[in-house]
Amino acid sequence: MNSVRNFSYWEHQAFFGPADVAIIGAGLVGLTAALYLRERRPNWRIVVLERGALPAGASTKNAGFACFGSVSELMEQEQRGDLQAVVAARWQGLRRLRELLGDEALDYRPVGGYELFRDGPDDALAADCTARIGHFNDLLGPIIGTRDIFRPVPGVGRRVGLAGVGTVIENTQEGSLDAGRMVRTLLARAWAADVPVLTGCAVTGLEAAATSGPVRLHLANGIALEAGQILLATNAFAPELFPALPVVPGRGQVLVTEPLPGRRLPGTFHYDHGYTYFRQLPDHRILLGGGRHLDFAAEATTVPGLTDTVLAYLENLLHEVITPGLRPRIDFRWSGVMGFGPALAPMLDWVQPGVLAAVRCNGMGVALGAGLGWQAAQKLATVVH
Repeated sequence: MNSVRNFSYWEHQAFFGPADVAIIGAGLVGLTAALYLRERRPNWRIVVLERGALPAGASTKNAGFACFGSVSELMEQEQRGDLQAVVAARWQGLRRLRELLGDEALDYRPVGGYELFRDGPDDALAADCTARIGHFNDLLGPIIGTRDIFRPVPGVGRRVGLAGVGTVIENTQEGSLDAGRMVRTLLARAWAADVPVLTGCAVTGLEAAATSGPVRLHLANGIALEAGQILLATNAFAPELFPALPVVPGRGQVLVTEPLPGRRLPGTFHYDHGYTYFRQLPDHRILLGGGRHLDFAAEATTVPGLTDTVLAYLENLLHEVITPGLRPRIDFRWSGVMGFGPALAPMLDWVQPGVLAAVRCNGMGVALGAGLGWQAAQKLATVVH
């Protein structure tokens, strides 16, 4: 039986009826945009469409770092554009997320972040980064509200049991959060605000009206839903609907160990220009992820999966540096997909009449997502229906 024929009248009316705004993607950007839009337009009919049972990109698959960049990352990014504006967007996005949901709901913890440099292979990079601490403190101090952002912390690697680590640079303003609780809270808030979040509703195509009028969305379940405006908030998956968009996927692979109550890692950790990262979770497990820089081409995919090359790199780092002398059991492995592009700033633009794209967070979705959702909501709210 054609599934569309088995939807009742009530289901068509309550869930798939004409909407003022349809948001494609139930990740951090899409859900915050829905909540901010509801504040601006309390009488509009807003619906969120999600292809998977849970957000399919990175919103529930990231490492839970509330960060805005380590020194080595910032050194590279400064060459690509207005770094102050980009860091300001990240910092403001994190503050907006915390204000919207609250630190308790996020399990936000201001634990600080640490960039590691291994003795020998990383000596030159460590020297360069150390020399640039004062520059970045001065550059970003007016944004963060303090010039005590980055500082060297000699000996911390040995004190916390990391092997072969020499230089460590602390980011005093970094924190961590629980990505699962973040999205659960957003979903609950959306439904409470009378914004249905419909999972298993993949959008297969958009059909704009010949003249000004609603956009028709075609769903994989056979439904055709009409909306006055569309927000495309699918990040790396956006080119599936608009192939010309300058967004390239980047898959991140992550593993989590068994509980290790004997270890005490104090915050979040960055390594190898930020391409690798780890932290100890509240239940004493160690989360470790990254490694896409080993083969950018292979990881430029939206297909979920794990590769032997990346997993071997992560497990080697775990055994040699993070838990020397131990070989902890790996209890969880997964991958998430981020969206990257030629500019550091995310993309917020009308891609066709009635369709606004809010995508391309360049691996900083936790930091940028709520701010990008807020900006998208302001643009959508200004359109008169």
